Amino acid sequence: MKFDGECHVDAPQEAVWAALFDPETLKRCVPGCESVTPLGEAGYDVTAVLKVGPVKARFAGRMELRDIDAPHACTIVAEGSGGAAGTAKGEARVTLVPQDGGTLVQYTSNATPAGKIAQLGSRLLDSTAKMMSRKFFAKLKDEVELSDEAA
Repeated sequence: MKFDGECHVDAPQEAVWAALFDPETLKRCVPGCESVTPLGEAGYDVTAVLKVGPVKARFAGRMELRDIDAPHACTIVAEGSGGAAGTAKGEARVTLVPQDGGTLVQYTSNATPAGKIAQLGSRLLDSTAKMMSRKFFAKLKDEVELSDEAA
């Protein structure tokens, strides 16, 4: 499944960049996230409860930021296992571009489910993956703008 999107954040590029590397911000932005534990500078153990159609499971896995070109772009790579529900892998290339006094956040994502969740059908999986990406970036926008206003 491939999909892309963008959002405008009313905050400087550096503030958006910093949020992408902040474990507490990531925890609040990842849908269903229960925990984010740092593993070095750009890696995290993540636990999240995800619901795809009738399948709801707790996924445990890793998220890592790679191909870092600070503060312009990076790739978020994640993979996790939901036990009997199956596994999921995904990555998103995130690009930050200064625009109109803020930052344009552009992303191109790819997700690959396996196991029980992969059997649910491509339309349901596509819509769920797109919805989760939109929620992540909308929450990132809210978090950064709120933080920038407080500063």
